[in-house]
Amino acid sequence: MSKANASPNLLPFDAARYLTDDAAVAEYMTAVLETGDPDLLLLALGDVARARGMAQVAKDAGLGRESLYKALAPGAKPRFDTVLKVAHALGIRLTAQVA
Repeated sequence: MSKANASPNLLPFDAARYLTDDAAVAEYMTAVLETGDPDLLLLALGDVARARGMAQVAKDAGLGRESLYKALAPGAKPRFDTVLKVAHALGIRLTAQVA
């Protein structure tokens, strides 16, 4: 097979790989919050949690690791207090502004 016909070995995009510092996390979370999409918020929290280490985030949030995975899974409907615990464990403060 020639190089022109070879299919590249591409890795799936993983936002967690790019969330390497607090500024990147803040920009990412701000952009997600601006969408108003609750499913996207859970996905973003999961990305940040994976970047920081799921086991440590679960411990800091007072959740079991399995419970954290379930709370942030696609289609999950976690309680608001769970979302706040996870955000707090990640060092993320949710704030409000008048538009």
